[in-house]
Amino acid sequence: MEVKQGYSYHIKDRFFSDVSDSSLMSNKENGNYRPHYYAIEDSKNKDIFWMIPISSKVEKYKKIIASKIKRNGKCSTIVIGTFAGEENAFLIQNAFPVKSVYLDHVHTIQGNPITVHKKLDKELRTKLKEVIAMKKRGIKLFFTDVDMILELMNRLK
Repeated sequence: MEVKQGYSYHIKDRFFSDVSDSSLMSNKENGNYRPHYYAIEDSKNKDIFWMIPISSKVEKYKKIIASKIKRNGKCSTIVIGTFAGEENAFLIQNAFPVKSVYLDHVHTIQGNPITVHKKLDKELRTKLKEVIAMKKRGIKLFFTDVDMILELMNRLK
């Protein structure tokens, strides 16, 4: 599957069973493909995509953002932005790496792929890069074990 920047995707169940990380958000709630994930190509390894879960629980995450800003002066792990005409929360704290073999299909509404505005894409890329850099400095902001998942993905041919 060709993965394009600016789109969101659904992930195959096989990924979740292969990775077996309890901190990953569960796939397919109530028989639907949920959540869907915004894909950002890794800056160094073009075979890896960072998947950022998209949540409609905006009010919940606005409160978390406010708490983080009050405590730390900023919040790099959650971004509120418009997706498919609605406000959504992009959960960088729940992001993880994946190879395209695990992607099921692009997220569509009435058969049309939904894109993210370029300004939001830039903010998501910037904050993901920041959170990855902080992880490399020993600051744990990801809920998932991204190092273990990266190792698994890099073993795939």
